[in-house]
Amino acid sequence: MTTNQKIILGIFIIYLGLNAIIGILFSRHQSRQNASSEKNFFIGGRRMNGLLLAMTTMATYTSVSSFVSGPGAAGLTYGYAQAWIATVQVPVTFLVLGVLGNKLALVSRRTGSVTVVGYLKARYKSDALVIITSLLMVAFFTAQMIGQFTGGATLISSITGLDHVTSLLIFGAVVIIYTSIGGFSAVAITDTIQGIIMCIGTFLFLFFVLRAGGGLSGIDAGLANNLPGVYDNLFSIYTPGTLLSFWVLVGFGTLGLPQTAVRSMGFKDTKSLHSAMWIGALTCSFIIVGMHMAGTWAGALVDTNNLPTSDYFVPYIVQKIMPVGLAGIFLAAPMAAVMSTADSLLILASAAIVKDLWRNYVVKDDPVKVASYNKNVGKLSTLVTLAFGIVVIILTIDPPDIIFFLNLFAMGGLECSFFWPLIGGLFWKKGTKQAAICSSIGAAATYVFCYYNVKVAGINAVVWGLLAGAILYFAVGYATSKDGLDSDIIEKCF
Repeated sequence: MTTNQKIILGIFIIYLGLNAIIGILFSRHQSRQNASSEKNFFIGGRRMNGLLLAMTTMATYTSVSSFVSGPGAAGLTYGYAQAWIATVQVPVTFLVLGVLGNKLALVSRRTGSVTVVGYLKARYKSDALVIITSLLMVAFFTAQMIGQFTGGATLISSITGLDHVTSLLIFGAVVIIYTSIGGFSAVAITDTIQGIIMCIGTFLFLFFVLRAGGGLSGIDAGLANNLPGVYDNLFSIYTPGTLLSFWVLVGFGTLGLPQTAVRSMGFKDTKSLHSAMWIGALTCSFIIVGMHMAGTWAGALVDTNNLPTSDYFVPYIVQKIMPVGLAGIFLAAPMAAVMSTADSLLILASAAIVKDLWRNYVVKDDPVKVASYNKNVGKLSTLVTLAFGIVVIILTIDPPDIIFFLNLFAMGGLECSFFWPLIGGLFWKKGTKQAAICSSIGAAATYVFCYYNVKVAGINAVVWGLLAGAILYFAVGYATSKDGLDSDIIEKCF
């Protein structure tokens, strides 16, 4: 390991350690507030202010794809076309909080729900739906976490020279420790720190790429050599079907992602929500557009034909153009993007197992078991989070080649599984439990089938999955809503 690599590794270790310490300390402070252990661990006691809500929503959404794979694909292959298509992600934070915010917050408080599946249980009163959505969530979260853990390990490995397994253990240990001990409060505060680091990292990347390239004129000359046709291909690389798919997958469809939807259940008041909407929109715009534009411009700087995949492009470029200390600070930004998504997935997977499955179908209403559960839910949640994280590490030892595609596959599966039961349940009174079950299963099955077997005009399987889910939800809803909803559902959910 070179001296520069040792310095960068030292910066990484300090950064990772501070995240763990701050997350745990903040969680302990929050746990002293008057809220149940369950509510504290899974939803942070519903005490997020505008800054925390904005940053945790934005940071959860902007994953390793936003900081490593996407900009890498722009600089190595697709150029401005990749930067242009990425702008669809700009309004996501505003969209999610604006559509789901007040409604989901009110309903979750009335029903006492602390998870998205908990809301679905209160809205549809269906044990089958709870089990189905919990299992689908854990399955797709596992796939997405493998992508995130792979991203963290790849980042550490590519800039320090450590082997994949050692890098994976360093990254995984820190994320698992502060998430399992601190719960949602630790996730929220570390996401906020990571969001700030991502903004700083984006600024550094833009500045040094422009400086190294000699300004935009020098970059244009370099792009003409390294990525010929970079302007001509702006609107031709991606077909209309691909553009539609991307808009649905990383734009409109994100309303159905449980890891972003749950943020709408944990804020303090309406003022916090409104502040979060514009803070999140501004930071998300700067990071998404800034990183992809800088990634495109970086394609003009060096010959990268020897890189194994686009996931190595950004770390490679940064070490070429930045002083070692600043390179270490910048590379904490994609690490932050990976961590902020990984910890959110981990806490929700734990919630699905502990709250949605164990509490509802093992503990049930047995007074002795309920008392034991209430007393030990914090310890149980910690152990389950720890165990689940270890399983993900084991599954990530032999990682996939391209993180970008695994992450998008898991996103599409989650959107198809949850979109219509969640959105339809909030805004359509005729949505029944039969409609939700058929939509969730049918959309997920259609998505997986089409992902591997249907290739039409470049349209991603998520479009077919959401279309099938919509048809099933509304058709079955109309057919089974003759008797109307239970009065308790009407009172609490509408």
